[in-house]
Amino acid sequence: MEKIAVLMGGTSSEREVSLVSGRNVANALASLGKYDVVPVDLKSDSLEGMPDGVSRVYIALHGGWGENGGVQAALDARKIPYTGPGAMSSKVAMDKIKTKMVLEMKGVPTASWSLASPGTESSPLPLPVVVKPPCDGSSVGISKVSRAEEWQGALDAALAAQGGKGEVLVEEFIPGREMTVGIIDGEALPVLEIVAKGGWYGYEEKYNSDETRYPFYGEDKAALIASCPPEKLQKIALEAYGALGCRGVARVDFRVSPMGRCYVLELNTSPGFTPHSLVPKAGMKTGLSFAGVCDKILDSARFG
Repeated sequence: MEKIAVLMGGTSSEREVSLVSGRNVANALASLGKYDVVPVDLKSDSLEGMPDGVSRVYIALHGGWGENGGVQAALDARKIPYTGPGAMSSKVAMDKIKTKMVLEMKGVPTASWSLASPGTESSPLPLPVVVKPPCDGSSVGISKVSRAEEWQGALDAALAAQGGKGEVLVEEFIPGREMTVGIIDGEALPVLEIVAKGGWYGYEEKYNSDETRYPFYGEDKAALIASCPPEKLQKIALEAYGALGCRGVARVDFRVSPMGRCYVLELNTSPGFTPHSLVPKAGMKTGLSFAGVCDKILDSARFG
């Protein structure tokens, strides 16, 4: 049987989440009975531990070397096909500041933004804002600032997530609803809405809360926004995916204002496959099993 490596773990702050995703993917692919699936727990920023004879790689790494183009470049050098975007697209998408620049240049709607450094005493944008470390995922170090006295704590949290140095992203907070669109090999999946208790979708709400709900847009008590049908979100998601030169699997996150204006927040090039993750939910909505979603993503594997 074809030998498939599922890369997981890694050295980023998202290691534990990645291990859950990776084990789920490995078990799902193995259940199909057509692959020799090898789970590989990476403990360094290298391919050390990956066996010989692997014909394709499923990247279930989150953050750090797994999403910043590092593992992609290493696999390109070995000419081994892998899931998700290539090295350059991954590098740009992992950096929220570079992503913002590309989206604006390509005319993809995104929220207003600015930068802050360790000495910035107040928000450079009118409150409320969201403060984010530019190169972390899974909502690590992200805070909403509604009052001036919350600024310093939010800035410190974002800086701490990146070692206390550099600049952090300050983004206009868009009131309204949160949506997400998964994409597999250029095909937009059904739109999911994220309904978190209290209206804030942070790390706790994302991974640990059983109160966060993920209805398909238009199938919940909250009706469709007249000027924002699902097709509009899917179209903009594909525009963002194309603007960053993506291929394979990705997930585009949105805020949608009460008037139906859509703002791309970010693009995730290695979406999670935990019990709370959104791409598998959307993929299964199309009629695939969980294993079928993983298999479809594996079929999109490329290198170079």
